[in-house]
Amino acid sequence: MASMQPLSSIIELMRHLQVPLFGKMEPADLAAIVPFFHRRHFASNQLIFSKGDKADELYILLSGRMKISVLAPDGRELAFRAVEPGHLIGEIAILDGGARTADMTSVCESETLALGKTSLARLMADRPAISRALIQLLCQRLRETTEQLESIALYRIEARLARFLLALQSSSKTEEVSLLMSQTELGAILGASRSKVNAALHNLEEMAAIRRRGSRLACNAEKLLAISQDMP
Repeated sequence: MASMQPLSSIIELMRHLQVPLFGKMEPADLAAIVPFFHRRHFASNQLIFSKGDKADELYILLSGRMKISVLAPDGRELAFRAVEPGHLIGEIAILDGGARTADMTSVCESETLALGKTSLARLMADRPAISRALIQLLCQRLRETTEQLESIALYRIEARLARFLLALQSSSKTEEVSLLMSQTELGAILGASRSKVNAALHNLEEMAAIRRRGSRLACNAEKLLAISQDMP
């Protein structure tokens, strides 16, 4: 199903959000892929897909926030990625033909652009630049996963939190970021309990690395960077 949105407005939106997949794509390739997108809206706390589901779409988040997580047999949740606007989601199962590797849930009311599996396969066959862009994106994902595992294994909770906030700040391109998740959800991402996350937030405030105003955090990037290197 092709999008009814004018091509120019969707292209401009992708550029505004700095979607990594399309950042270096030639205008002709970008114009070729845009008509195959369609908009999808999700309510707060809506499960979009579950681990093991058949994959038929990938998504670009336009607004809101998503979390990628898995459930342990005892019911514990491991949230290993928080998705911000401009990020691509659900590409792995689309590309390898396998099942979804995790659950995806909307943290708040969210809007996406969706691209079907068949449309993507056709575009990749016709436009090699799209395949190259996807390879680069997957390599970036692997680097991010490696860094997250390293952070959990080697760094104190304050350093892990500082790294998370720096990444959030880099994504939003602003000094102040929105932390639209509970401390429990943040702890799942950082590999720590809610109480340790709460204590770490307090410690970062004491060190003047952040200032909290509800769900908004004003971040001092220089101090967060120094803290992010702090090992036990």
